[in-house]
Amino acid sequence: MTQERWEKLDVWRQADEMAYQVYIITKRFPKEEIYGITSQLRRAALSIPTNIVEGTLERRSRIRTISECELRSLAEVKYLIYFAHRLSYLSGEEYAVLKTGYDKLGKSFGSSTKRLRMSFIASRLPSFPALLCFAF
Repeated sequence: MTQERWEKLDVWRQADEMAYQVYIITKRFPKEEIYGITSQLRRAALSIPTNIVEGTLERRSRIRTISECELRSLAEVKYLIYFAHRLSYLSGEEYAVLKTGYDKLGKSFGSSTKRLRMSFIASRLPSFPALLCFAF
């Protein structure tokens, strides 16, 4: 079985694992929150790896996706886990694990975005020998 393009991305693997952790942990949230914080947190967490998958269709859209969609969802997840902790839906340890994981994911977005922008710019530049022709 061949691996999908997005499955090769470290940032996708991190986002996928974090979404998985959110789903596992939120199973214990109060039943009255099923349409509230549980649903919203799960949707926000799952939208991050989903947007990465969608963004692998084209390099240019990948840059836009990281800089907009995923960062918004990341901020939403971070607030929702903070709020869930305030409500005592998350233990201190669970909160720390999720917060650390999402902080690390945010740093990975920054690194991935920079690499993708440089790769995109490089793909649009003429080759090195062509630049030499214009230098003289």
